Amino acid sequence: MTDEHHRNTFPKLHNAMWPGLVGKGPGLEPYIELDTMLDLTAQAEVDGIRFDGVDLFLYEPHVDIDSAGDDLVRLAETIESRGLVVGSVVAPVWPNTKGGSAMGDDATRRRFLDQVEKACRIARTLREIGIRNTGVVRIDSATSVEEWAKDPPAHTRRIAQTFREACCIAEDFGERLAAEGEICWGGMHSWRRMLELLELVGRPDTLGFQADMAHTLLYMLGHNSPEDRLLPENFDWQDRAALVHALATVASALRPWTIDFHVAQNDATVKGSGLHDKTGRHCLPNDRNGKLNLVAGAGLWMRDDRGSLLKNFRHICWDGCMFPNRVMKTQETWNTILAAMVAVRDAHGWTE
Repeated sequence: MTDEHHRNTFPKLHNAMWPGLVGKGPGLEPYIELDTMLDLTAQAEVDGIRFDGVDLFLYEPHVDIDSAGDDLVRLAETIESRGLVVGSVVAPVWPNTKGGSAMGDDATRRRFLDQVEKACRIARTLREIGIRNTGVVRIDSATSVEEWAKDPPAHTRRIAQTFREACCIAEDFGERLAAEGEICWGGMHSWRRMLELLELVGRPDTLGFQADMAHTLLYMLGHNSPEDRLLPENFDWQDRAALVHALATVASALRPWTIDFHVAQNDATVKGSGLHDKTGRHCLPNDRNGKLNLVAGAGLWMRDDRGSLLKNFRHICWDGCMFPNRVMKTQETWNTILAAMVAVRDAHGWTE
């Protein structure tokens, strides 16, 4: 039984599985197996509350994008045995995962779209099995800002064309797509560019925005788009009024498109390599260098400009990429994260 002070039961609370894969692998720290990530998630508890589900990265060694039939039944059983369900899934659309750039030539774009189709098929199958009743299929442009910048107008149009074709695929499977707002993806690397792309695609019923609090914070700093920065260089992080104003500006612009939401902390620095160059450095909720008030910041996405509750997401997800394995394999890490998620739901959730 949950604590009487935690009355809200929606949105459901999910944990991302991809932190066990992103920034890990050959030459780096070992991958963390899906079973381990599921166990750590299922064992987290705060005042009798546990995580409700997980969001998946459809990439090995967690999930083979070519999985079908009995493979997916076994996956569902593995997750359900921990008392969890599935929400959103990430399509592996990048060149190094057998996909291709959304602004590439026809053959390259075909590889991108093939991965979207496979991801949508898995997402639908998990719904049919009964392990998934909420969530989206996440995509991005799968191209660097440097490549995009060689011809911004043409490349943005090409990405939009690819995304429209992806929308047709998603609709065939009864799925929706969410474009991830992150500064490393060309054509999506600033809040203005992201908004421009969504409007150019023009399929709001099928393609929306995935807001991650860590990444949208970096939108304001202009790392890959100085012309769109909202906070000055050498910003004084003690100026909370200016910070909140900038956060609210980004949220107000992109909130109408937002269909998937990640609670996350950020210390306003970046890390990454390859296609993930200058990606967000996620922090634990209680990191003393974290720049965000998680509860207040989440409210900017979960409420409208007047403060009214929106109920746009049936679940919200914690995203904590690139933590060291020693941190991720400590159970207290996930209890701390769950406590932050519960606090967000207490402030901005509802009951049904």
